[in-house]
Amino acid sequence: MTRAVPRPRKPWGWYAGLPRAGRVAIAAGAGALGALGQAPVDQPILLLLGLSLVFLMFRRQKRTRDAALVGWSFGVGYFGVALIWILQPFQIDPERHAWMAPFALLLLSMGLALFWGAAFWVARRLSPRTWPLMLSWTAAELLRAYVFTGFPWASPSQALVNGAAGQALAWVGPYGLVLWLMSLAWILSFPAIYRRRHLMRLAQAAVLVGAALSFYLPPSAPTAPLSPHVVRLVQPNAEQHLKWQPDFARMFFERQLEFTAAPPQAGTSTPDLTIWPETAIAWAYEDAGPALDMITAAADGAPVALGLLRRTDAALFNSMVVLGRPGAEPQIYDKHHLVPFGEYIPFSSLADRLGLIGLAQVSPVGFGAGPGPRTLDFGALGRGLPLICYEAVFPHEVNAAPERADFIVQITNDAWFGRDIGPQQHLAQARMRAIEQGLPLMRAANTGISAMIDPHGRILHSLPMGEAGFVDATLPLPRAPTLYSRSGDLPLVLLLCVGLVVARLHRTVLK
Repeated sequence: MTRAVPRPRKPWGWYAGLPRAGRVAIAAGAGALGALGQAPVDQPILLLLGLSLVFLMFRRQKRTRDAALVGWSFGVGYFGVALIWILQPFQIDPERHAWMAPFALLLLSMGLALFWGAAFWVARRLSPRTWPLMLSWTAAELLRAYVFTGFPWASPSQALVNGAAGQALAWVGPYGLVLWLMSLAWILSFPAIYRRRHLMRLAQAAVLVGAALSFYLPPSAPTAPLSPHVVRLVQPNAEQHLKWQPDFARMFFERQLEFTAAPPQAGTSTPDLTIWPETAIAWAYEDAGPALDMITAAADGAPVALGLLRRTDAALFNSMVVLGRPGAEPQIYDKHHLVPFGEYIPFSSLADRLGLIGLAQVSPVGFGAGPGPRTLDFGALGRGLPLICYEAVFPHEVNAAPERADFIVQITNDAWFGRDIGPQQHLAQARMRAIEQGLPLMRAANTGISAMIDPHGRILHSLPMGEAGFVDATLPLPRAPTLYSRSGDLPLVLLLCVGLVVARLHRTVLK
């Protein structure tokens, strides 16, 4: 007598019966949960859980538009929580801008979520199976770094920078790490409807434990060897709403002069380089001759790198100037990747007619973009790759430098981002660039977080948010060039293209 095999139960059967609004709410909630993987909460296991939940939801979507709605809703919840710091810049001048803040967060979250919604649409269009979503979602994250000048902030791989898993950035870069995360979520989303479901659940538990260990165990990389050079990172703690007022601007300038001239901290030698943050002084380069002479004198002739504005007939530039020994010609780097709606307004002709200007735009002329990445000569320390604030967000642009640097120098004004979420996420991205390139990164921030970061992304010395002061830190030596610094994203792009073509061909064969 043949024994009847019970019919397998469909996973999440109750979910299919929910109205569309209910499915949207669950997807948005899963996205919000996933966003807690980012700083300052820093719980990447919650990110993996959120991703696994939305993969489960995707399995239940038969129509492309329903799949796209789930992906978009997940994105809205994710970006709405991860990017909540975007409210802060609108509070600098609340009478003019505060009313825009909730609309900015909502529109930005909805706009970025379109990339993820499109990934879900493409995956379901290509195949009735679930695995193509791993590829299309990774491709969407790549596109998010390029389209409309790009905004790859809060990439899922950003949540992994603290643990051992983050060291894979040196090999596969941020988007290769996204693909790995998506593959974990795909494995964990498999429903247990097979005869060996207990074995399957055991395997999934092993995957989850292994992922958690890679998330939370510290990197096992050896301590980076140190150079003989000491760098002083200066942090004036200039509040954004005060830094341009004449009396306060003078006070902040004198504070930085005092920090620059201070004797070495215990256990260190006289600094070989001093770094001031972005827009560290209130005078444009053309008018700052006496101030620059005072800075050089305070450093006793040692090089000083600082941020300031540089004016030409055509535009205003956000620049870094490296002052050398007396009589040496200063080196200048102009920021090339400007912040949309901050340093410039897209569709500027329409914006001019509407009277709109960027939040950080201090002149009606508007900011101009520099020619692109370049290295500067820092004498005995070697060549440094300058990054000004937002430029540290873009891994492909750091990779685009015409020559390999010995270290990265980031100057930034994180006073725009408040005192919590934004600055911590920005610091995480700086650490990612250090790991990807295998280079130490020195970071001077106006209100924090200033830090010396080794080539493995570990913070060696730092100054916290909201604290005026300086730190003397020994510069680590660079690692050998990493695989990612040599290959960039091209191997991953080829892999994604092949995988998506295979998904399409597989569907055609099934038909």
